Amino acid sequence: MNRTCVLLLQLGTPDSPSTRDVRRYLSEFLNDPRVIDLPFLLRKILVNGVIVPFRAPKSAKIYRELWEKSNGVSPLMTHTENVKALLQEKYNSEEVTIEYAMRYQNPSMDSVMEKIRKENYDHIIIFPLFPHYASASGGSAIDKALKIIKEWWVLPKISVINQFWDNQGYINSIVERSKAFDLKSYDHILFSYHGLPNRHVDKVYEGSDLCSDQPCENEINEKNKLCYKATAYATTRLLAEKLNLKEDDYTVCFQSRLDKKWLTPFSDQVVEEWAKKGAKNLLVFSPAFVADCLETIIEIGTEYQEIFEENGGENVHLVPSNNDHPEFINGLEQLINKEL
Repeated sequence: MNRTCVLLLQLGTPDSPSTRDVRRYLSEFLNDPRVIDLPFLLRKILVNGVIVPFRAPKSAKIYRELWEKSNGVSPLMTHTENVKALLQEKYNSEEVTIEYAMRYQNPSMDSVMEKIRKENYDHIIIFPLFPHYASASGGSAIDKALKIIKEWWVLPKISVINQFWDNQGYINSIVERSKAFDLKSYDHILFSYHGLPNRHVDKVYEGSDLCSDQPCENEINEKNKLCYKATAYATTRLLAEKLNLKEDDYTVCFQSRLDKKWLTPFSDQVVEEWAKKGAKNLLVFSPAFVADCLETIIEIGTEYQEIFEENGGENVHLVPSNNDHPEFINGLEQLINKEL
């Protein structure tokens, strides 16, 4: 009997909302060269000397708010555990075992993959839960997994699922989530994706080509099929078609930026602009996040609501993420079955 382990990978979360745990999480996250792609010494000075010391206390306050809204636990952890359990129910556990780990903090990839190594599986499927490939998310998780496996004496068959932006179950679960809202009652709809530095998407292309030289807003082709911006727009087109939205009904935007040299338009500015236009109700989808987390619950649900109200708007409503929706679980199962 061939035995397979599917390793689900998520970004990670602090062990608690304490400043100490948040500092530890931010330090590991931001020191990753695939996240902040600066020379080693410059990155260390910037992250450890500037960003983490100043950001940790502020971020801890936000994480405490998130924990309070989520019954004292990390929603990212809860949803990931639920996905693992529901996927395991789909399979005979003697033949296919589902495990999960966090790229940063706990349960750590090192500890979970050591457990996997000892089980002597015939096949390991590395499955980052990021629908759109980016070096700073899925790329980093895959890189870490392969570096760990490289040190093993016995190397099993390895498969990697690097993105799933067009998976039917993933798309359908977002559409099903939206049915709790009357789309026609909103002045405008936002599809808000996590932002990336422009230089990250530029590195997808060879030579002097830049992301801005590609038709990423309008099509997927052989050049841009691994470009985060292109796949984000492609997911939006699939959703818009299923939701019967016209192009002027919605805006694709990018949140969580650190500076001005990131993908535009910026979500917070789009929210502000629509408030100033007289809009009273906005609906926001967050397709880059398969599990509700700080970026959806707090950044969109709380901070964007405040921006909207300050500029004359009334309501910003967030469509929940895929979380553990049955359609999403079916989509993940379909992706895994292709690799078995």
